[in-house]
Amino acid sequence: MPQNSWTDNNSYEEFNPIEAFLSEWSDTETEQEWSSDFFQGIGGRRWKAAVTLMMVWGTTIALHLIAWGSWLVLGITLFLTVQVSRLLFSKPLSYPEPLGEQDLAQAPQVSILVAAKNEETVITDLVESLCHLDYPEDKYEIWVIDDHSTDRTPTLLDQFAQTYRPLKVLHRPANATGGKSGALNQALTLTKGEIIGVFDADAQIPADLLRHVVPWFERESIGAVQVRKTIANAGFNFWTRGQQAEMALDSYFQQRRISGGGIGELRGNGQFVRRRALANCGKWNEQTITDDLDLTIRLHLDQWDIGFVSHPTVQEEGVTSAIALWHQRNRWAEGGYQRYLDYWRWIVRNPMGLGKTFDLSTFLLFQYLLPTAAIPDFLMVVLRQEPPLYFSATTLMLGLSMWGMFQGLKNTSETAESPFTLTQMLGETIRGTVYMFHWLLIIPSMTARLAVRPKKLKWVKTSHQGQDEQHCET
Repeated sequence: MPQNSWTDNNSYEEFNPIEAFLSEWSDTETEQEWSSDFFQGIGGRRWKAAVTLMMVWGTTIALHLIAWGSWLVLGITLFLTVQVSRLLFSKPLSYPEPLGEQDLAQAPQVSILVAAKNEETVITDLVESLCHLDYPEDKYEIWVIDDHSTDRTPTLLDQFAQTYRPLKVLHRPANATGGKSGALNQALTLTKGEIIGVFDADAQIPADLLRHVVPWFERESIGAVQVRKTIANAGFNFWTRGQQAEMALDSYFQQRRISGGGIGELRGNGQFVRRRALANCGKWNEQTITDDLDLTIRLHLDQWDIGFVSHPTVQEEGVTSAIALWHQRNRWAEGGYQRYLDYWRWIVRNPMGLGKTFDLSTFLLFQYLLPTAAIPDFLMVVLRQEPPLYFSATTLMLGLSMWGMFQGLKNTSETAESPFTLTQMLGETIRGTVYMFHWLLIIPSMTARLAVRPKKLKWVKTSHQGQDEQHCET
């Protein structure tokens, strides 16, 4: 997910339609109807969030009051085991062979974009790694967008641009809008690559990454590819260890969801998108705070698939304090929730196909609706002195999360220099599960805030410390 987000003066309380996106859906009479509905239905996030919140609370209270409410929940839980079974028993798809020396002459052009704001602590390492990729120098270009930095970032970038041929720098003025998405869209018009890669400024990129990513795009159905992310400073403290376990859990789910006919998701840092697919979807949405998750939905609605590269990985800095984690995860949670509010009409119409729609719906239930419903469920338990209504579904969700985290840690450990022992993996799984409980606080508070908040949430970008933070606690 995106680490660099900047406050601007544009409110996104009422979502403005993406004109470029709509133009791609208006070639026929049916698609013109789609566009008309889009204009009418994509606004009003606040009232949609309020209606959804009232429905979740009202349904939970009603199920407590009717005799067969618990049986209905049990039936829904059994239905959800279908999705769980798909995740547990599907096998990851085979990966294409990385490009060999003989393949490089025919390799496609790749454009790499990095949006940077006040990143002097990490920008040197990033540029050095990007300019030394094991890929023909005339086959890739690097665009670093300086979004009106006030530190030494612009000076350093201009110096590097004189040294490295692939590097190009775009400086944005103080009044530039659109945040990270706006920066990426502005640079996109200047690029020439068939494949567009996006990294955060703190990314640590292996030299052979493009050789592993590019072959995925030989599959015509692939619109984008996400590279597995790991935490560079994972050993720093409890919070960074938890984020490492969370990344392992995410990689397990990503591979299993894709292989089971569900959706792959973009995570911002280390994402690659086919230019044609990106153009068809209207480029990056400048009215969302998580451009990667928003683009994920639009790609799937446009019937593209998203692939996943588990090795090699892209490393990034994990946040090191509870406060920083709270702000970052609130941003991620809100952006993820917004996409359901924005695109629910098109999701219901099922252009993605039944498998992807079912997969997306079950994760909406697990990630957002169940945690939101936990509050009214708990209140009814206290008032009526009866068992929690969603105990069976919550137990299923918790068990799936722990199993996925363990398997994810196992898979990632197999390619590590110092693999975990069984005891260590169990310990990291328990630690990671405790860490993941922060989502049970974030999701209910976020859904309530989005429903009642009168204006835009303001935030600051995640601060990166560079090499100073790449050490373990003693």
